[in-house]
Amino acid sequence: MSPHPAPATPSSGAPELAVVVPVRNEADNIDSLIEEIHAALDGRLAFEVIYVDDGSDDATPQVLKQAKARWPRLRTARHAASAGQSKAILTGVQIARAPWIATLDGDGQNDPADIPALLEASRGQGAERAKVLIAGHRRKRRDTLVKQISSRIANRVRAGLLGDDTPDTGCGLKVFARATFLDLPRFDHMHRFLPALIIREGGRVVSVGVNHRHRTRGTSKYGTFDRLWVGLVDLAGVRWLMARARRPIVEDHD
Repeated sequence: MSPHPAPATPSSGAPELAVVVPVRNEADNIDSLIEEIHAALDGRLAFEVIYVDDGSDDATPQVLKQAKARWPRLRTARHAASAGQSKAILTGVQIARAPWIATLDGDGQNDPADIPALLEASRGQGAERAKVLIAGHRRKRRDTLVKQISSRIANRVRAGLLGDDTPDTGCGLKVFARATFLDLPRFDHMHRFLPALIIREGGRVVSVGVNHRHRTRGTSKYGTFDRLWVGLVDLAGVRWLMARARRPIVEDHD
């Protein structure tokens, strides 16, 4: 597969929604999560499930290969080496055939049963739908105390500097238009700043309360303090982007 796959053009036979799941070393969580995604969406709409393996060195590739034999809607891509969660999400969105994307983390803490509610909220946006990001809001976090405190601090700092109108930008569960996402600036860790980037493009954010679950298998692949220091650098960059956004008002065109 090309490292930069060309965007797919949705056709009349394409699914309405692609569920994009970035994973790295999550072999133990794959089967149960895929089953939950199908249980949540079967009979509701045409959908596809796209797992992007971000350079796993455990049994993730083998488990995904076996899962494809069981689930015809499952599609997969693999990074030869880990490129980060944002790049994994981008790869999934690029190869998606559906015009609408739902993302969720591959660790099982996001509940796929919440996807229909986010999708319904998206459909309720009318003519503005393509510019609206529907973001999950984990009102009852099931994380360690250290992670919860660091997240609260980060959310307050980020909201104060970016004005992104989102109480929980770190929730992996989101619904958005594929075309809108592909128009956003691309950089490492961009997935943490999707609300601000959407607002920068003239869109807005709607938050919907979602379930959050304890991780029951495996361990987090990203350290709290690593995220903190990288986040500070990214925050400065995104603020720079926000300050330089220019959206011309087109009054007339042929």
